[in-house]
Amino acid sequence: MAIHQDVETGGNISQDEITQPLIQSDKISAVQTHELSSDTSKGSLWVVLLSTFVAVCGSFEFGSCVGYSAPTQKGIRNDLGLSLAEYSVFGSILNIGAMIGAVTSGRIADLTGRKWAMRISAIVCIVAWFAIYFSQAAWSLDLGRFSMGYGIGIVSYVVPVFIAEITPKNLRGGLTTVHQLMICSGVSVAFVVGVVVTWRTLALTGLVPCLILLLGLFFIPESPRWLAKVGREKEFKAALQRLRGKDADISKEAAEIQEYIETLEKLPKAGIQDLFQRRYALSVIVGVGLIAFQQFGGINGVAFYASEIFVSAGFSSGSVGTISIACVQVPITALGAILTDRTGRRPLLLIASTGTCLGNFLTAISFFLKDHGVLSGWAPMIALAGILIYIGSFSLGLGAVPWVIMSEIFPMNIKGIAGSLVTLMHWFGAWVVSYAFNFLMIWSSSGTFFLNAGVSAATVLFIAKLVPETKGRTLEEIQASMNS
Repeated sequence: MAIHQDVETGGNISQDEITQPLIQSDKISAVQTHELSSDTSKGSLWVVLLSTFVAVCGSFEFGSCVGYSAPTQKGIRNDLGLSLAEYSVFGSILNIGAMIGAVTSGRIADLTGRKWAMRISAIVCIVAWFAIYFSQAAWSLDLGRFSMGYGIGIVSYVVPVFIAEITPKNLRGGLTTVHQLMICSGVSVAFVVGVVVTWRTLALTGLVPCLILLLGLFFIPESPRWLAKVGREKEFKAALQRLRGKDADISKEAAEIQEYIETLEKLPKAGIQDLFQRRYALSVIVGVGLIAFQQFGGINGVAFYASEIFVSAGFSSGSVGTISIACVQVPITALGAILTDRTGRRPLLLIASTGTCLGNFLTAISFFLKDHGVLSGWAPMIALAGILIYIGSFSLGLGAVPWVIMSEIFPMNIKGIAGSLVTLMHWFGAWVVSYAFNFLMIWSSSGTFFLNAGVSAATVLFIAKLVPETKGRTLEEIQASMNS
């Protein structure tokens, strides 16, 4: 079923008429660019930072949901008598809900605004956490997990888009990667806290970021670009002024955004079929491809079932491994956030995907040695090293940067529908990996990680051949160059 973007039809125009104004409007001279940067620096950025902090509470909630299943597997199975297959359903059904959330996320964000989309996500997640906390049977547990998935399916799209739309271009990459940093933080906190509290108590901790998000949304502005798109001109200028500081000159940035929106308003309403037009081909391939490779490299298998992986590798308990993951991923994700606007997107992606290939390969070797009784005493440590290299590499760039690029490459007229497609691919891949992972490990532990290593190697080639560098360019410049 086609999903339509809320853009008014303005008649047929040629491709040259679409792209030429975009290119012309973005060719700001060196002097103008310097003036714009100076104006922005004079204004206070505290509203941008506050808005980012509030939005990424949704990202932290995302991480809490993903990380919940790893430390609670034994407790939930013992208390509710779930089989391995039933627990795999519980772990993976999050992604089914998230796929539905992904399909509707762009439409919700375009119709109601970025802030209301985040409100809806927070409310759904609060209900879901209570459903899990009070569960006495598998069906209620699964219902809560499914609802939780729907909530984070929405926020996984709207948070990076919101941050990208409110930040100056010189800060956009770094602040957008805070989305992934907070996801990792949420996962890490769930891993660590889950070791020392019961699964029901851990469910209650998931309410905290939801409540902070709901409260914080009352104090931050809506996305200026969304306000401009829906024709709320006064609110658009007020929001942009608030974000750039009361003394900042926003005239050039406002004119650039408005000219871009006016051009887009001449386009017909966008449906799913419009994504297959030739001019959008590169953007769709890059956006969907990056997320597909991100997921099929095995991240959700490791995140959802980390504790059991370490037990299978020969550790007496999975807690050492999960705590090690928690200690590694947050600081490395923070490093990635710092480097995104300094080194660029492509170098981080290439380094990260190479590292995930190495980490998966080492983990596969450790299980191979253990299965064949060769150097079996070393196998657990090789597995730990492999998993930590994999998680560290993923956290450095492969977790955050695809979302940064996704938020940058799609023009406003297809951003909702394209964002929904990308997010749908994310959650479809997450579901396939999280549901199949336990069964793949039963089939062959080493084979599972060799497969993941192969996907990571293919990711390196994909990035090298197709993914553009978007560092230091306005959203309009990026989109005009890719969709012409």
